[in-house]
Amino acid sequence: MENLLVLIIFLVLALIVLMAVYGMYVSVMKARNKTQEAFSSIDVQLKKRYDLIPNILKIAKKFMEHERGLMEEIVSLRSKAMGVSNDLSESEKKFALDKQINAKLGQIMVAVENYPELKSDQTMVQAMNAFQDAEEHIAAARRFYNSAVLELNNKTDIFPTSIIAAMCGVRRQQFFETDEVSRQSIDASNYLN
Repeated sequence: MENLLVLIIFLVLALIVLMAVYGMYVSVMKARNKTQEAFSSIDVQLKKRYDLIPNILKIAKKFMEHERGLMEEIVSLRSKAMGVSNDLSESEKKFALDKQINAKLGQIMVAVENYPELKSDQTMVQAMNAFQDAEEHIAAARRFYNSAVLELNNKTDIFPTSIIAAMCGVRRQQFFETDEVSRQSIDASNYLN
């Protein structure tokens, strides 16, 4: 009878340990999947922005002959960014290209200020409003991504879930951060003729 009681206690403890390990595994996988979903949300919003870029450039091209090189750079960066896969392993590359595009688009927006006829063009106003809306959605998606990355990184850093994460090949992810150039305000005088 005593052996049976020891066996039952052992089985109950083993079941509790197994359930705890399974619970940690589930939490790590949920965090990884949430991070992938958040990255995909950024990718969707970036795609919307990339779709707007040709329209903005077509409208601006009529008025802004002096900024042709800048427009060509934006088109080239857009093509590169659209070629990057929607996978977490490519997030750093995607974010680096996005930072470059953002900086160049900032230059275009400042340049628009030099062309009153462009600023008053109704099609350009609508395109700029759509672009601003896309930027707000991108910012929200980035906040969601960083929140998901924080949760995932906590799982990969804190014992005991860090063991489960390592066993499953789940690694820390990088937060989306702006670069130093993006943090600085744009000096419009650099773009004035």
